[in-house]
Amino acid sequence: MKSTRRDFLQKSALFLGASAMGSSALANLAGKKSKHLIGVQLYSVREDMKKDPMGTLTQIAQMGYKHVEHANYVNRKFYGWSALEFRKRLEDLGLKMPSGHTVMGKQHWDEGKKDFTDLWKFTVEDAAVLGQEIVISPSLDSSLRSTTSDVKRYMDIFNKSGELCKKSGMRFGYHNHDFEFSQKLDGVTLFDLMLDNTDPSLVAQQLDIGNMINGGGVPEEILNKYPNRFVSMHVKDEILSSAGHEKYESTILGKGIIDVKKMVTLGLTKGGTKHLIIEQESYQGKAPIDSMKEDLEIMKKWGF
Repeated sequence: MKSTRRDFLQKSALFLGASAMGSSALANLAGKKSKHLIGVQLYSVREDMKKDPMGTLTQIAQMGYKHVEHANYVNRKFYGWSALEFRKRLEDLGLKMPSGHTVMGKQHWDEGKKDFTDLWKFTVEDAAVLGQEIVISPSLDSSLRSTTSDVKRYMDIFNKSGELCKKSGMRFGYHNHDFEFSQKLDGVTLFDLMLDNTDPSLVAQQLDIGNMINGGGVPEEILNKYPNRFVSMHVKDEILSSAGHEKYESTILGKGIIDVKKMVTLGLTKGGTKHLIIEQESYQGKAPIDSMKEDLEIMKKWGF
């Protein structure tokens, strides 16, 4: 059941406004050698990547980004390039790709053989060629989350994917949307079921602090409930949507309802976060590539 606006506003009080931990926690982070990285999810500039992937990556690098996260892997190609070709282009621009998004679905698991199909094995293999640290599935098909037993069964496959990735020195990961927080099975949220039934040493979590808002989730509550579970974070802010299909849509960092600076600090100090991946999917009339530049400048201004 979706949260009412009153419910949301009550919950949002937990993470809106001034940060009680902000200045002191950031002071502790400052002066120490950075143990985290800042990157950009290329879905943020998806149309630009379709038209001119090399030109877009060049602009991303010129802004000061050092890391990217892909959202396009089709027929063993990343934006039209093989894993080796894509790695070469990234390296030529001084870029690295520590993580990437490819949905793991029914076509990737052979129930009869109790093993992954070649499709998923190739996915992991190509991720290793690119030097990824995490192979992230960014969603879970509705057919795999109808019942508690369905979820537990598929979380076992998540753990097996973690074992497969581990052989190549990587981890498997999951990135949330909103349904993980709005959907309940036997009185338990899907997100809780997923985290309770996955091995943290095998399955990393990438917390999208923007996506969860539409499902009634509160970033601060989740970061406190599951310390050290969020190796990666999608750094995102939200405003009331003008499109109407969702209640909220993403915007420039610091312009919306989330205390992003506080959530990033909490991720770094308590969530176990190492990867800060900026993502913006709505732009309120601005060019996506310009929004990515502004978002990075804001992160740097905040001291990250």
